[in-house]
Amino acid sequence: MITEFQNEPFTNFSEKTNQDLIQAAIKNVRKKLGKSHGLIINGNELETDSKRESTNPANPSEVIGRFSQAGVEHADQAMESALSAFETWSRVEPGQRARYLLKAAAIMRRRRHELAALMILEIGKNWAEADADVAEAIDFLEFYAREMMRLSQPQPLTAYPGEENELYYVPLGVGLVVPPWNFPLAILVGMTSASIVAGNTVILKPSSETPAIGYWFCKLMEEAGLPAGVLNFLPGPGASVGDYLVQHSKIRYIAFTGSKEVGLRINELAARTQPGQLWIKRVVAEMGGKDSIVVDRDTDLDAVADGITASAFGFGGQKCSACSRAIVHQDVYDEVLKKVVERTKALKVGSPEERDTDMGPVSSKSAYQSILEYIEIGKQEGKLACGGNAIKNKNGGFFIEPTIIDGVDPMARISQEEIFGPVLAFIKARDWDDALAIANNTEFGLTGAAYTTCRKKIEQARRDFHVGNLYINRKCTGALVGVQPFGGFNMSGTDSKAGGRDYLLLFTQGKSVAERF
Repeated sequence: MITEFQNEPFTNFSEKTNQDLIQAAIKNVRKKLGKSHGLIINGNELETDSKRESTNPANPSEVIGRFSQAGVEHADQAMESALSAFETWSRVEPGQRARYLLKAAAIMRRRRHELAALMILEIGKNWAEADADVAEAIDFLEFYAREMMRLSQPQPLTAYPGEENELYYVPLGVGLVVPPWNFPLAILVGMTSASIVAGNTVILKPSSETPAIGYWFCKLMEEAGLPAGVLNFLPGPGASVGDYLVQHSKIRYIAFTGSKEVGLRINELAARTQPGQLWIKRVVAEMGGKDSIVVDRDTDLDAVADGITASAFGFGGQKCSACSRAIVHQDVYDEVLKKVVERTKALKVGSPEERDTDMGPVSSKSAYQSILEYIEIGKQEGKLACGGNAIKNKNGGFFIEPTIIDGVDPMARISQEEIFGPVLAFIKARDWDDALAIANNTEFGLTGAAYTTCRKKIEQARRDFHVGNLYINRKCTGALVGVQPFGGFNMSGTDSKAGGRDYLLLFTQGKSVAERF
């Protein structure tokens, strides 16, 4: 009997046993680093001449692994593999497909600390953020397995005399999955497992920043018994291999999480019908955000400061849901700013391998340079209230102080453009209506939070704050699978509602069958 879905608990790192386990996992994972890994096509590893290194952002001289890069010819091989596997996998009974995910979740649970350790080293997540990433990945496997079981049951229809009528969901075909680097396990697992359990086969093109996570997941699915060809691992340049696959006539859908610019390009390329194409390609896109926390004058300001600080600087602000704008009623603006600055200055920035680190490095040299450029822009557009500097260190890691810019105009660049780093703009609002208007003034609409004790204002925010995920009197990050289905409006994507009951429908199509007797 399959029990009801429950979210995976987070690890309590205040316990000495768990501290010892994660530290041992980091040591053990480090021993496995630096190896070369091939593409995985039809269950076979294939080395190519072109390689790309994945490195530790806290210590860029440390090589996580060397990963073969695919060319167009390898993309064709992966497509042939996925098409062939689809013929049999699509006919596997949904409950059986679901059990592959449940098996993978059990393996992942046993290797929880090992997977977290890999993220600590490959992308610089601290202990808590890495552990939460693994927990969310387990949640996706468990949740989507149960969702497929639910969708495979007879669907409710209106009875009609003399006929048997049935509606059921069938898989789409071969999908291209393009995950991001910031949730390198959770989002990758979510998009891939949803595709697979729905009966599709997948070409997985991992982020160039975190290919090791993708590779380890593919090997985990192999251990779970997933048939060869159902999941193909194809790291390679987005401008060549990625674009080629997006435009391929046999690709049925693209599941993407990343920047607005790349998401729009994928959408544009996918919309162009190719010779021999039999369908309109589906694009499931989760893109950027410029997320705001709106603060009324009548609320718990300590809770506000805690929520803003956690939302802005968790994982260095490198979340599409991160708070990058604090929009505060003018009557409490100075007090809220003071409290957030105090909390921000108390954050420890350092090696993610240490237990008490609040914020590790940013993801890469290019991100490091871009964020520092935005900080300089912010100094011209407002007043530096906290941070603002790179942090020099002996290993050359990409560390930046958590930064707050005071007195930012609602239309300033750092108020409108996605920075994707530890930079928070403080914006003063005249009143509640003004605060909500500012919150809605960007092209994005992913997450937001509203702090107020007034029921009328809460209802106004529920109605008028135009985001896919709105949080009342709490931080704007940390959506849980099954609890807060995730996805945004406008240029934040197609509002996919990952981790929700609608999500698997994006990877299936409904078929209605009527038989008259």
